Amino acid sequence: MAIKPAYVKKTGTLLMDRYPKAFGDDFEHNKELVDELTNIESKSVRNRIAGYVTRKQRSPQQPA
Repeated sequence: MAIKPAYVKKTGTLLMDRYPKAFGDDFEHNKELVDELTNIESKSVRNRIAGYVTRKQRSPQQPA
């Protein structure tokens, strides 16, 4: 079963909006937070969401 990129992005964005100061640029820390804050049982989905959040946190913020 394929993981939809839209699901990963939507969930990651929702988590970053709800908990803006919780996430950082450390994948392991973000992975634990995703595990605590969601009910996602699949390790691969959790890792993809944590990777997406980490990548967004590491990227420089674009001016609005």
